[in-house]
Amino acid sequence: MIAGGAVPGPDGALRCPWGLSAEEYVAYHDEEWGRPVHGDDALFERVSLEAFQSGLSWITILRRREGFRAAFAGFKISDVAAFTDTDRERLLADPGIIRNRAKIDATLVNARVLADWPEGELDSLIWSHAPDPAGRPAPRVLGDVPAITDESTALSKALKKEGLRFVGPTTAYALMQACGLVNDHLVDCVARER
Repeated sequence: MIAGGAVPGPDGALRCPWGLSAEEYVAYHDEEWGRPVHGDDALFERVSLEAFQSGLSWITILRRREGFRAAFAGFKISDVAAFTDTDRERLLADPGIIRNRAKIDATLVNARVLADWPEGELDSLIWSHAPDPAGRPAPRVLGDVPAITDESTALSKALKKEGLRFVGPTTAYALMQACGLVNDHLVDCVARER
């Protein structure tokens, strides 16, 4: 085990250290993070949650994920795009989510933008920014994992050009990690090859 590298979990399997830092992280780390996500609604959920995470820890979002899903109609783009001012006020008063006005407004704007796109267009746009995995060595320690890449900067610019909000390069890279565009599980992590 290298300092900053994978650490053994309760089952003895090596994992990325963050994947053991809170109980909710183990399943998320092992079964979801870094696995390919496709479908416009599923990707809209991830774009939205990553935007809400900006400036906060991911565990805060993960613990409220079901509240977000309930509040935002399961992140079905067409439903969220139809939200009214009354819905906006409901969201601003909902203790089950992060009640940040700018982030709520960004989610509503993003849904309205995406509602006009042909089906599969968000999926296609996001996945067109996936880097060649052959050019990415597996990270050995957490310090090897970047916060921003050329690809995340390009994805951020592409999304902003289309009118999406709260999609900066760091948020775009977190999206790429969460949705499997990149595999940033540490080289010795049990989830890396899954």
